[in-house]
Amino acid sequence: QVLLVESGGGLVQAGGSLRLSCAASGRTSTPYAMAWFRQAPGKERDIVAAISWGGSPYYADSVKGRFIISRDNAKNTMYLRMNTLKPEDTAVYYCAYRGGDGFGVVSMEYAYWGQGTQVTVSS
Repeated sequence: QVLLVESGGGLVQAGGSLRLSCAASGRTSTPYAMAWFRQAPGKERDIVAAISWGGSPYYADSVKGRFIISRDNAKNTMYLRMNTLKPEDTAVYYCAYRGGDGFGVVSMEYAYWGQGTQVTVSS
């Protein structure tokens, strides 16, 4: 069992920034990839960004140039720096984990999930 705990969500004005963190613990086995997904009310859970064990990133088109994903393997922690936030970024953000070096871009490719953290961007 892998436990994922997100932190860093909150309320921010449009144009502002937030940094999310996701700490993994339990039976993690290297290598593993991680990702951030988000889900707005009434919508599907979509990929935001993903990162391989080696640090190769993937970004959804909607966040390219604004969000930066990173990880610290020594701390089993992943981060998402969100800049120039827009009201349409409002959602619950979920951390996800999958074994292996390569990341996936759909939710079914991830075996473990965090509880989610709310991000609200006001206009």
